[in-house]
Amino acid sequence: MKQAKQLHPLMFVGTGSDVGKSIIVSAFCRIFRQDGYHPAPFKAQNMALNSYATPEGLEIGRAQAVQAEAAGVPCHTDMNPLLLKPTSDKNTQVVLNGKPIGNRDAYTYFRKEGREVLRAEVNEAFDRLEQRYNPIVMEGAGSVSEINLRDVDLVNMPMAIHAKADVILVADIDRGGVFASVYGSVLLMTEEERRHLKGILINKFRGDLRLFEPGIKIIEDLCGVPVVGVVPYYKDITIEEEDSVVLESKNRQANMGKVNVAVVLLRHLSNFTDFNCLEQDPRVHLFFTNNIQEIEKADIIILPGSKSTLSDLYELRKNGVAQAVVQAHRQGKTILGICGGYQMMGQEICDPEHHEGDVERLPGLGLLPTTTQLTEEKVTEQVSFYMKGSDTLCKGYEIHQGRTSILEGEKMEPLDFKIDGQPEGCVVGSTCMGTYIHGILDNAVMIDRLLAPFNEKIKERKAFDYEAFKEEQYKKLAAHVRQYVDMELIYKIVKGND
Repeated sequence: MKQAKQLHPLMFVGTGSDVGKSIIVSAFCRIFRQDGYHPAPFKAQNMALNSYATPEGLEIGRAQAVQAEAAGVPCHTDMNPLLLKPTSDKNTQVVLNGKPIGNRDAYTYFRKEGREVLRAEVNEAFDRLEQRYNPIVMEGAGSVSEINLRDVDLVNMPMAIHAKADVILVADIDRGGVFASVYGSVLLMTEEERRHLKGILINKFRGDLRLFEPGIKIIEDLCGVPVVGVVPYYKDITIEEEDSVVLESKNRQANMGKVNVAVVLLRHLSNFTDFNCLEQDPRVHLFFTNNIQEIEKADIIILPGSKSTLSDLYELRKNGVAQAVVQAHRQGKTILGICGGYQMMGQEICDPEHHEGDVERLPGLGLLPTTTQLTEEKVTEQVSFYMKGSDTLCKGYEIHQGRTSILEGEKMEPLDFKIDGQPEGCVVGSTCMGTYIHGILDNAVMIDRLLAPFNEKIKERKAFDYEAFKEEQYKKLAAHVRQYVDMELIYKIVKGND
């Protein structure tokens, strides 16, 4: 195949958080791939509880793994060299190049001292990535105009300057104030930063686009850069969300014609993308809740992963959800725990070395004959496995701190076996099970097992092909963005002919 022309890195920064940068980057990763290039995503620093294990067994933000999937390339830590995983409102675990280097409070992390060490790390990651892919589609974080943090910023315009990237400013018109947010963001840039700004993209538009045509000219006249597109809000495309704020808005009403699955809404819930496949399955109605009455209506209750397992377990006991889950199990409901949720289902969780805080031990829900000890060592790996009784190869990943073992004198029935024959997870009867494997519900054989007791209730029996579904969503997203963005102008910019 003829070598495609080298393109400049293209960076999307935002007027604020949640303006749609991650989705736009996914779209452009797929567009460049469709156009014969070999793109890869890059975000110098990401703050998220959703993470993913690379093929090398290292940890990155889940959003960059999704963007890599859209680009059709394996994910790598160079795509997200710095990951912050909040453990509380003021503290975060710092993951550098895929490995945790300790916990930091916000004030310590954002000090100037030692900042250049981290800057060198993220710059070097970008440089390595640029040697392997073309173009690099970059993402900023939060607002581009946090001028109080300009000297310590690693992810927005200083990164663009290092990468010699062409920058597109993304604004969310749906939240209002788009003219002020765009003009203010541009006005607060330094002269050097503005030299990299090549366009403005208006996102999440609702209504008749023709009504905004005068607005486009106003923005261009004010800012001196072109509006490269106005992308309408969409409802018929499903791409993984990065932030858990969307979870509480999902429909909580039980559906009589489907299997109702309640995911317990934890304060420190992590890797909620574990449930994307199950949510799309036509046999299932899935909702997130910590309401006892809503949990009682569910056929299946799932305890998800948590970044602060002991804190969330304590909260579940305090608000009555723990007792509701135990009672639901007694009534024959199916209970599944994943990662931190698996740890909670045992007899106890011990933290003698205070990795999560001052609490050294809490009793679990007592649903599984297991005990967990939290450890400093973090397990991060992709895994291949077989569900017990099945010869279908499944895939997932583990990201956890802690070792779970069977209680002395108890017999453990594993949920699955890793490809090397090692047993994993635990099952009691047919309705109570736990596992450390994230992504286990992306495998049809596991979903079929989970839904088997409800076959008489299910109207739709056909299994759901999640891989085909995701591929179709990336295609739809790329087509949607192509329709409303001036791709001829984008290519003119990144080829240096602007």
